[in-house]
Amino acid sequence: MAEKTMPYYNRELSWMDFNTRVLEEAFKKENPLMERLRFLAITGSNLDEFFMVRVAGVKAQVNSNYKKHDDFDLSPEALLKELEEKTHRFMERQYSCLHRSISPILEKNGIRFLNAEQMDGQQRNYMTEFFHKILFPVLTPLAVDASRPFPLLANKSLNIAVYLKGKEKSKENKNEGEKCFAIVQVPSILPRFLELPEKAGRSFILLEDIIIDKLEELFELHDIKAACPFRVTRDSDLEIDEEAEDFMNEVKKSIKLRKRGRPVRLELLQKCDKDIRSFLIDMLKIKKNEIYELPGPLDLTFFSKFASLPGCEQLCFKPIQPVSPACDFWGSEDIFQTIREKDRMVHHPYESFDCVVKFIEQAAVDENVLAIKQTLYRVSGNSPIVAALIKAAENGKQVTVLVELKARFDEENNINWAQKLEKSGCHVIYGLQGLKTHCKIALVVRREEDGIRRYLHLGTGNYNDSTAKIYTDIGLFTCSSQYGADASSLFNVITGYSRPPEYRHFIVAPHGMRNFFIRMIRQEIENAKKGLPCGITVKVNSLVDSEIIFLLYEASQAGVPIRLVVRGICCLVPGLPGISENITVISIVGQLLEHSRIFRFENGGVPQIFMGSADWMPRNLDRRIELVFPIEDEELKQRAFEILETLWNDNTNARIMQPDTTYQHVNRRGKAVCSSQLTFYRQAQERLKELQKLEKDSPLIPIHTAE
Repeated sequence: MAEKTMPYYNRELSWMDFNTRVLEEAFKKENPLMERLRFLAITGSNLDEFFMVRVAGVKAQVNSNYKKHDDFDLSPEALLKELEEKTHRFMERQYSCLHRSISPILEKNGIRFLNAEQMDGQQRNYMTEFFHKILFPVLTPLAVDASRPFPLLANKSLNIAVYLKGKEKSKENKNEGEKCFAIVQVPSILPRFLELPEKAGRSFILLEDIIIDKLEELFELHDIKAACPFRVTRDSDLEIDEEAEDFMNEVKKSIKLRKRGRPVRLELLQKCDKDIRSFLIDMLKIKKNEIYELPGPLDLTFFSKFASLPGCEQLCFKPIQPVSPACDFWGSEDIFQTIREKDRMVHHPYESFDCVVKFIEQAAVDENVLAIKQTLYRVSGNSPIVAALIKAAENGKQVTVLVELKARFDEENNINWAQKLEKSGCHVIYGLQGLKTHCKIALVVRREEDGIRRYLHLGTGNYNDSTAKIYTDIGLFTCSSQYGADASSLFNVITGYSRPPEYRHFIVAPHGMRNFFIRMIRQEIENAKKGLPCGITVKVNSLVDSEIIFLLYEASQAGVPIRLVVRGICCLVPGLPGISENITVISIVGQLLEHSRIFRFENGGVPQIFMGSADWMPRNLDRRIELVFPIEDEELKQRAFEILETLWNDNTNARIMQPDTTYQHVNRRGKAVCSSQLTFYRQAQERLKELQKLEKDSPLIPIHTAE
């Protein structure tokens, strides 16, 4: 099979399709009103990062005359042209969604955004008082002239360009009536919107509209001719010298450079004054096709906070409250004893992340724990996991933490945590040269009566208690001696000079994971040819790797049924006669962000299932330290199979990929309504109720002391 004849859908175009599916959720009338605004904000945030990294990367390839190596993909020039057309159309749809679909319903619910002209006297007085007391002291008007150059504007900051003319006062003033320009940054430290007094309903005004209304107070010696909000998105893909002597300092320098990256997008209001427009194009050296003229407001990401407005809870999704404790830890006082009894599985956010935090917290204070080793990729701003690791070090435990400083857009947060961990006595590693450490693993070494025992948590998601409330992930707790040996070997590779070992159970990138998945897919092909049970069911965030894709096409042609749940980018094209007719792809986009990675292979009638941190992308298989692990406990294995089946049966948030690469909602005709996320939530609640009932009905009720 000649690889170049096989279809391969470009990853950037596929990502734009994913963001379109998120935007569809903002259009959906059955979604609560504030959630529709939140989805709209997510599309804006997604698009910002897409421009900062992916579009910037394609532009850099075009500028450097980079020639692609793959015959099956688009050239950078052809891709850039398609992306510019697609992003312009997409942003038009964003604002159509806001102004035609969402805003009228907001008004029906008594929620309005006003400009200065629409306010009554009381509202105007309230706004003026806010301006003088709070806003005015924070503002810094920046004139732009021969002696004061155009300022370096922070990436993604919202600014107002002001076109001024000097007031005629005396003949000595040579600059009277001359054109001049200034910039006022809309302060990001303040909320983007101000609620105004309102007799009926709720009214708001945006910060930039307040500033524009009060510009005369900022430029008293000039006449205001025009003003226009604008926003610059910059190239923010860091290039880090990993051979630098002081690696942390190198990352810090790169973060500063990000703020000065080349502009890749200029957002303006459609009604922007032509002199201001020309001024900005000249100052920013921006190209015509990099300008996005929009009806406004600019920067839709603020709707994420607006959607959480107190008093609007009835216009939001009913929150998914995790059951606590997680069902497998019901009644557990000693987390180590509970794990010794059998392997435990937790499904977030339907089950509380607290058991993961408790695992590290108990280890920190347990006198029998000798060492804790853990990887951290993205952690929350006030991380209880990091606090527990610091306490463990202060209690004399040997604590080794791998903090990935190259976790994109989390570099500063991770640097702060790394420094705090080091100060407390933890041994901090910053990863391996040339590789990001993306695996999710925590190892606790404990001295017990029968010797040393290793306890493990292995996960599909980050050690982040904040995102654990909105990302779907799965974690496994085990004290299997063979898993423990693999974990020790893995940490020795990360922290020392150990040669990658032959793992008994773990599948680890970059040395063994690609070959493992190739071997598993080829085995399914062989089983199909022999007439044995065969099949592949996989859930990943992205499917990009061409070698895996072409092998899946080969498996489809051999008759292997393949089911893929791919949330985001999918470069494989399903349902093509003679190529991929045995492959079905669905994408689930809903209230929660699908994040877990699960891999099932039928294996001739003895199905195997694996979970882990890796997507099917070249970066995960070849350029990162990733971990995929098997689920071997029969009860947990069955539960994992059921999780995959529930996902596959979703007909509420699932869309099915068509052979022309478009997506359509799954046809639910004749089928009961199934939302996988709500099903998992209900199942967790039911399991907890069953456990509570068992405890209540138990004839053996423990007697607790007054203490």
